Amino acid sequence: MSLSSAFSSALSGLTASARVAELISSNVANALTPGYARREADLSARSLGGTGQGVRVIGVQRDTNAFLLSERRGAQAGHGGQETRSNALRQIESAIGSEESASSLLKRIAAFDQSLLAAASRPESEARLSAAVTAAADLVSHITQASSEVQAVRGRADTSIGLQVNRLNHGLARIADLNDRIKLNTIGGADTSALQDQRQQQIDLLAEIVPLREVAREDGSVALFSAGGAALIDGRPSTFGFTTAGTVTEAMVLGTGLSGLTLNGQSVSTTESGLLGGGTLAAQFALRDEVGTEAQAGLDALARDLVERFQQSGLDATRAPGDPGLFTDAGAAFVAANEPGLATRISLNAAVDPRQGGEVWRLRDGLGAAASGPTGDSRLITVLQSALTEQRTPASAPFSNGMRSFSGLASDLTSSIARQRLDSDETLSFATARYSALQEAEQERGVDTDQEMQQLLLVEQAYAANARVMQALDQMLGNLMEI
Repeated sequence: MSLSSAFSSALSGLTASARVAELISSNVANALTPGYARREADLSARSLGGTGQGVRVIGVQRDTNAFLLSERRGAQAGHGGQETRSNALRQIESAIGSEESASSLLKRIAAFDQSLLAAASRPESEARLSAAVTAAADLVSHITQASSEVQAVRGRADTSIGLQVNRLNHGLARIADLNDRIKLNTIGGADTSALQDQRQQQIDLLAEIVPLREVAREDGSVALFSAGGAALIDGRPSTFGFTTAGTVTEAMVLGTGLSGLTLNGQSVSTTESGLLGGGTLAAQFALRDEVGTEAQAGLDALARDLVERFQQSGLDATRAPGDPGLFTDAGAAFVAANEPGLATRISLNAAVDPRQGGEVWRLRDGLGAAASGPTGDSRLITVLQSALTEQRTPASAPFSNGMRSFSGLASDLTSSIARQRLDSDETLSFATARYSALQEAEQERGVDTDQEMQQLLLVEQAYAANARVMQALDQMLGNLMEI
């Protein structure tokens, strides 16, 4: 080997060692950076004319496991969607009140029942009549507030859908741009590891919204598809369309006041079993269009049963035909065709409500009474209490057939919401465990700083050895020059 070849080999060794040391330092520095993949240099023997001429760095490899990455992203989407659903059901359950809650719907009904019994035992007591009217007003207020919270959940879901659609559009455009830059750098022979890290971070940000499948292309770019098969990026990025409603009311449903979702201008299913199901986007649509509307329908049916119990003919002889009973539909008599949204409109009859100019003695003497009657007459109050506890079959579809008291009907609604929440929490627990396990498995394949430092010691030895070769060659040349 000539001295020039020896110099070239040693210099290439110094260059390669420096490059490997650079990659190791980058690995250690980014050990906790999300989306960062460990780098490793690809080394190859360098030859010239069939003669060894040292070593060369032919590329940089990112240490990733495509299967594990795909599984973790799927688990991330499932966890995010289930967590979204559980949180919303918990809010709805809290608004209605669980059976253990001191301010639950069932406690309001029990308080109203007890106040009627107390008033019937002392019908001359204005305090007891006032307490019964207050309990009735509290019950109405609880139903309307629960209805408002259900619509608030739907409204927040609608707003969240708009934000997530914007994130999808922005993220897909960013990924497409990174694809283009990676392709150009690949053609130019430049290291694309940093750009690939950025692309992975962007994909991870979107993976919770929609479950994603990543397909690598030969030019260094990637194509993205939803788990359901919708093409999100394959060359050019797809574009989602959605219009936020702002305020959501009980009368607004998908297609009537509420926007659906479009993909490249075409309507796309928003259900969990659709092309984009499985992530937080589909979960928010489910909350807005299914869970929320079902809860509202249950509250409307409950409000209808309450109104009809006290509106039935023959209950109060002072009330004219067609007049509302103790509970009204925004002050008017209830009509069966107007059930949707009744839980928002239900109110206490103004005739007995002092806050609306009424008199509490009408609870004893009749809603249509012009003047106070015998103070010891408790017959109407007893009839009202019996109407509350009467076993009757609900007329609304959300409840199954079977005779129940009003508290029994409310218990069915409360139990239904609680059961949905418990089922959702159980599914969330499994999704959380799976997501955490895959995260840990992915982190285990990440940067091991101890291993990196051991590798750095070997690089240091290699660098020192090549430096000593350079030093020895320099001394040899010096000695030859002195001859």
